[in-house]
Amino acid sequence: MNKLVIREWDQSDRPREKLIEQGRRALTNAELLAILIGSGSRQETAVELCRRILNDSKNNLNHLSHMEVADFCHYKGIGEAKAISIVAALELGRRKREEAQEEKPTLNSSRRVYDYFKYQVQDLPHEEFWVLYLNTACKVLERQLIGRGGNDFTPVDVRIVLRYALQYKAHSLILIHNHPSGTLAPSQADKQLTTKINEASKIMDIRVNDHVIFTDSGYYSFRDEGLL
Repeated sequence: MNKLVIREWDQSDRPREKLIEQGRRALTNAELLAILIGSGSRQETAVELCRRILNDSKNNLNHLSHMEVADFCHYKGIGEAKAISIVAALELGRRKREEAQEEKPTLNSSRRVYDYFKYQVQDLPHEEFWVLYLNTACKVLERQLIGRGGNDFTPVDVRIVLRYALQYKAHSLILIHNHPSGTLAPSQADKQLTTKINEASKIMDIRVNDHVIFTDSGYYSFRDEGLL
């Protein structure tokens, strides 16, 4: 027997109408996702399909936000356009959290660095290497993406790191990169790169305050661990 599409449901059960009449807070996560995709398949309604997707993600939106367009397309009833809508909505949510943070914070501890920057690299399937450029009061002057790599390697040009430091008239730097694998411990390559940037910065009288490795669940500070 064919399932009813959303427009054939009772008025009170339709997610769009429910949002208008009862407000967005009244909708479940599955109903909100169903609004994004609009319809399901002959076998299941949009809400039923979204419940199944959420169930596969352990009903955890953080897990869901790790999924890429191709992952959503594995579900019958979700094509590329619907998958893009879901990924875009999840990305907007991540950016909202990021914008809610204090502008130009004072980053004088690894915890403050983590709280300030965690949403920038959260859920990424690849490595990114960023540098925060600070003034004498440890306030952020600018932040710059230096390199983007694969699962476990990011090419970094030390000359570019220092060129931006001169451009922004930075007094100090904080190095940041993420480990998509979830491993907090720095690799030998991470240690060598940190030493290389630190030594080059000293020549220009610029201090490397820290190198912080991010995962979705925590962080590792070179400064806290006595490696800087």
